[in-house]
Amino acid sequence: MTQANETPETSTVIQRGALGRCPRCGEGALIEGFLTVPASCTSCGLDYSFEDSGDGPVPFVILIIGALVIGGALALEVSYAPSFLVHLLVWVPIGFLAGAALLRTLKGVLIALQWQNNSGERRYRNGSS
Repeated sequence: MTQANETPETSTVIQRGALGRCPRCGEGALIEGFLTVPASCTSCGLDYSFEDSGDGPVPFVILIIGALVIGGALALEVSYAPSFLVHLLVWVPIGFLAGAALLRTLKGVLIALQWQNNSGERRYRNGSS
């Protein structure tokens, strides 16, 4: 377990984020349910108000899953030349399930990296930072 004032290595932070755990202690939940971020860590008390992943993980998911589905569909077509219905029955569920799993994982990674790099939303007052 990492001390409250100590930042773990980037690889550890990425691993904790991918698993949906607190980036600081690695024990509390970073993501509850499917994509809900709680107010704070139940283990170390880290305030998650800095979190603003927004649509950040979505382009990565679209590109990764799109490449896998299109590549797989082309390979299947060249190898076996199945009907269009087979492609629908195979690739649509794979795309949805893999996309959902990857979206949760990448959201956790991006939030954990936000915490490590202290890159939360900046608040400006009277035109100065």
